[in-house]
Amino acid sequence: MNQTSPARRALGRRAARRLAPVALAAVIVAGAAACDSESSPKQGTARSTRTVSAEPTASPTAAESPRSQEDFAASVSADLERSRQKAVTTLKGVDGKGNAVQDVSVNGLPVAASEQFRSALVRVTNRTGKAAFYAVRVEFVDASGKVLDSVVLGFADAPPNRTVSQHANSRKAAGVKSFPRIAQAERG
Repeated sequence: MNQTSPARRALGRRAARRLAPVALAAVIVAGAAACDSESSPKQGTARSTRTVSAEPTASPTAAESPRSQEDFAASVSADLERSRQKAVTTLKGVDGKGNAVQDVSVNGLPVAASEQFRSALVRVTNRTGKAAFYAVRVEFVDASGKVLDSVVLGFADAPPNRTVSQHANSRKAAGVKSFPRIAQAERG
């Protein structure tokens, strides 16, 4: 068995480290030369681009868009308001807590003293086999149990066997140590 000395192995490693960048550069140059040779046709190579549809003449600007971000926000706000109004109407005819209290949960979100509203995360789990509308009334109460504010949410078309959520926000309960609770929940 022929063993090399440690000094000879160190020299071999240094030589390999010096040659590696040179070998890599040679491979890159050879590859570039092969891709740039005149013997291959230009049409159909990786550098050519084929466009199926006409290219746009100019990129669209915000003014050209048929629907602005403000329009979208207004549309979403209008949908939420319609859903809330339907929930208010639904809850008017409900005696007691309603038929869906077991499907609804609420968690108060941490607040800072500088915040302008109190917020709670309301989750609705649709345990039925088809999409359903849920109307939920959330009350914000103080430590003595006094109701500071009542917020109604509408969950339109909650998908079957899924959980959806919304935030209930109250300006009246801002700055006061309050707790959210479900007052009523009705599946429509």
